[in-house]
Amino acid sequence: MSLFIEINDLNLNFGETKVLKNINLTINEGEVVGILGKSGSGKTVLMHVLRGFEEYSDVSGEVIYHLAKCDSCDYIDAPSKTDEKCHLCSGVFKHFKADFVKLPLYDPLRRKITKRVAIMLQRTFALYGDEKVIANVTNALNEIGYTGSDTLSKAIDILDQVQLSHRITHVARDLSGGEKQRVVLARQLVKHPMLLLADEPTGTLDPNTSGIVHEIIMETVKEYNMTMIITSHWPDVISDISDKAIFLDDGKIIGQGKPEEVANDFLKYVGTVEKESRPSAGEPIIKVKNLSKKYISVNRGVVYAINDLSFEVKEGEIFGIAGVSGAGKTTTSKILIGNIQPTTGEVFVRVGEEWIDMKVPGPLNRGRANQYMGILHQEYGLYIQRSVIDNLTESIGLDLPYELAVKKAIDTLNATGFSKKKAENILSKLAEELSEGEKHRVALAQVLIREPNIVIMDEPTGTMDPITKNDVASSILNARDNMADTFIIVSHDMDFLENVCDRVALMRDGKIVDIGEPKKVLSQLTGKEKIEADKC
Repeated sequence: MSLFIEINDLNLNFGETKVLKNINLTINEGEVVGILGKSGSGKTVLMHVLRGFEEYSDVSGEVIYHLAKCDSCDYIDAPSKTDEKCHLCSGVFKHFKADFVKLPLYDPLRRKITKRVAIMLQRTFALYGDEKVIANVTNALNEIGYTGSDTLSKAIDILDQVQLSHRITHVARDLSGGEKQRVVLARQLVKHPMLLLADEPTGTLDPNTSGIVHEIIMETVKEYNMTMIITSHWPDVISDISDKAIFLDDGKIIGQGKPEEVANDFLKYVGTVEKESRPSAGEPIIKVKNLSKKYISVNRGVVYAINDLSFEVKEGEIFGIAGVSGAGKTTTSKILIGNIQPTTGEVFVRVGEEWIDMKVPGPLNRGRANQYMGILHQEYGLYIQRSVIDNLTESIGLDLPYELAVKKAIDTLNATGFSKKKAENILSKLAEELSEGEKHRVALAQVLIREPNIVIMDEPTGTMDPITKNDVASSILNARDNMADTFIIVSHDMDFLENVCDRVALMRDGKIVDIGEPKKVLSQLTGKEKIEADKC
């Protein structure tokens, strides 16, 4: 491997405080280098020195980039390109060195280098918060001077690479932390970087989301043939994804070598890492507390449709609400989506990192959450005399450029269980030409193409035959796995709920009698309830 970065005797002081002390490190092209250290050890400062965006008054040593520069257009690339032809012009790449300690901040050469360096920070997302995801990436293309007619296509391709094509119409501020990090990565990939600096990119994310983000980062590092330097105070992160690692403490490197060995040294030095301080996987996305809805009947007086319900639904979960007719299932689902106002109690839905009170109307409250919630009724309404692509776009008022609409339609159909080829083939078909199972999948795609975070399904199986029920179950499981949505399934079909749900709440006479593992909860059905469910 070619030598890429050479750090020699680097020292950096902020006033009287010595922040970096005699740092010596070499980084080869294509390596993933992990930096372990506690907060305040100097990890972030070292990353900013490597980024080259800041000038320091009290710094010594060397931070040398070994690079290739086109002798005709001055384009900068990784050192392995030396003696190759430039892809932008007829020139040839020649090897050269640049020292960020000595090279002035506003030197044109330094600026050319920094344009090829990408950075991800822990919580500084640097996004256009009120813009949609797709606009954030097209803006990034505009910022580097790209004005090609295929700007939209390029942005879509990059969002595909970070596995975020199912969120392109979301407003950036309404994304979760892990999704925001993926948009940050997408914006950085616009530069086609040769170096990615990832400074605690998942430090505040739950383990499940962290794993997804790390996996996507590593895939893009390989795809773009990047060198990466990643910092963390979690030794498992460094040992899992690094080629080599250093242990930084009080501004000094006190350990360097194989990631597993450095991680073990770090654990011995700092003691047990308190993983319990990190959020557990599957954080709540819906919270319901002491929820009631009562009606006044002339004959019966006060009637409670639901009475004192409390439960949570976790992000990415398939959550079932079971019970016979009159148990309160439908009323509960209508309150969750905001179609019915509860008499008492609380309903909160998380949008991004903010909790929205669903009892408060208006575009900044319930309306904001509603735009990320979808509902699929038992009697779904496909336009049977219109094509599948029309059903997924024009018929539901989805206004997208045709190229993007077709791509989203295919991706969404694929997420519900159609193969890519099958999805492409049915776009021009009339809805009435589809089988019942295919119609249901298209109806689900009709909901998913609007990019909801939460999907409520009201009696999705109806009176379907067992084969079609299996198709519906597969479509839900596929959609959850591919689009990371949360599903709430309201049904009297106990077998279906047991097969598809992660957890089930059993309702009886307006109350929840149990919540938990489907088989265990549904085993509490009485003989009479089973008979009534079968009749339904």
